[in-house]
Amino acid sequence: MDSVLAYVLLAVVLVVILVGAGIALARRGRGPELPPRPRPGIDYAPGVGDDDSVPRDTPRRSVDVVDVGGALAAPVDEVLTDEADTSDLISAEDLEAILEVEVPEPAAGRLQRLRARLARSQNTLGRGLLALLSRDDIDDATWDEVEEVLLTADLGVGPATELMEHLRSRVRVEAASDAAQVRTILHEELLALVDPSMDRQVRAERVGDRPGVVMVVGVNGTGKTTTTGKLARLAVASGSTVVLGAADTFRAAAADQLQTWGDRVGAAVVRGPEGGDPAAVAFDAVSTGVAADVDTVILDTAGRLHTKTGLMDELGKVKRVVEKQSPIDEVLLVLDATTGQNGLVQARVFAEVVDVTGIVLTKLDGTAKGGIVVAVQRELGVPVKLVGLGEGPDDLAPFDAEAFVSALLDD
Repeated sequence: MDSVLAYVLLAVVLVVILVGAGIALARRGRGPELPPRPRPGIDYAPGVGDDDSVPRDTPRRSVDVVDVGGALAAPVDEVLTDEADTSDLISAEDLEAILEVEVPEPAAGRLQRLRARLARSQNTLGRGLLALLSRDDIDDATWDEVEEVLLTADLGVGPATELMEHLRSRVRVEAASDAAQVRTILHEELLALVDPSMDRQVRAERVGDRPGVVMVVGVNGTGKTTTTGKLARLAVASGSTVVLGAADTFRAAAADQLQTWGDRVGAAVVRGPEGGDPAAVAFDAVSTGVAADVDTVILDTAGRLHTKTGLMDELGKVKRVVEKQSPIDEVLLVLDATTGQNGLVQARVFAEVVDVTGIVLTKLDGTAKGGIVVAVQRELGVPVKLVGLGEGPDDLAPFDAEAFVSALLDD
């Protein structure tokens, strides 16, 4: 019995030895194991809208810095100092080989390229007025219909009344009787109302020895994070180097979503812990941009209801903290064009808190109420500078008053 047990134990030992030898030979044949290559996170599409989320199992960038122009590496969670240990970070050369950076479409001509889409979706205002004012007999009932078209297009009572008076006067004095004359009058009056003289340049360029700083604000769901990413593409397309600040620390997917946009164009993204202090993240982002000698820093902030006093106060705090080290050159308020007059209430509150300098109208392709452009400019006294005309990565266009009015009238 003892001899049988001994034979069994000997057999087990031999099997273990043989299996171990086989594994060793197999590994030797494959060569040394290499560490996994970091993934930049560009194999999933950027989300559209602030409520979009990225799947939790999506591969993420596993490095902490990216090359931002050869001056200094921009960190994710904190500004690197000269004493920081960077021995475990991937080199800029290796990272450049890994990242597949896209080349965004130039800003010039974007609105013209999208004019057909704008004309299709906005034609209620332009074509409606043309149809009414081209009638053989324009009586009081016709003018009532004109007023209704203007008001339903979110033009607002004041601008609608002003435009009505000008149109009535010109149609009567010039005896406009055909569609061509009416179109000319409408084009001139609408263009005057949109005001082509307003300065619509987005001040994102470098100022002296510091980067231009842009802060993006707005209510929940207007598409701030998406707009921030698209704005980064615009800046990169113009030849600028960019740092993005993920100061929306309350929405779990916001930083990942912004990281995706940054990865696609080679912009560094400064992030903080989930639920952390957004003012600290914004401050770090600007510090990184200054140290890295980049051209532009764009700060994405958390969406907040304009009726929530505490959240609005916190937004003011973010701006004050950033301004301790650098002026903020541009505060862009993102508004959903489909919200109409409610957007004006939002705009008024945000302007009181953070001194808005420009408007970004998103979803302008999905509404026939183009009058919101005029209404919001009149409400705040600041220009519409950018418009979102679709869900594509390059569908954010600099606003052009002439092209906008021409599209309304389908010229």
